[in-house]
Amino acid sequence: MAVVMRLKRMGTKKLTCFRIVVTDSKQPRDGRSIEEIGFYDPKKKETVLNINKERAEHWLNVGAIPTETVRNLLKHEGIAVTRSK
Repeated sequence: MAVVMRLKRMGTKKLTCFRIVVTDSKQPRDGRSIEEIGFYDPKKKETVLNINKERAEHWLNVGAIPTETVRNLLKHEGIAVTRSK
C-alpha cells in the first residue's frame, strides 16, 4: 500500500476549498482518507493554510509521498520535505 499526501476537494462549484489528507494511492481523490492533517482555501482574500506540522512530519518520516502541490504548501509552512517521487 503506497501512502500519499494530497488535496481533497470540498465546497461547491466555484467556491472550492481543500483538505490536506493522507490516503492510499489507490483511493479516489475525494474518497476515504487515513487522516486529515490540514486545510487550504485559496479563494479568500488572505489565503488560508492550516497544517498540523507534527502529523505532517510524522507521515513524511513514515514514508508518505506528497503530491507536487502539497509539497509546495509544506515548504511554504516551513516543513522540510526530503523524500520525492
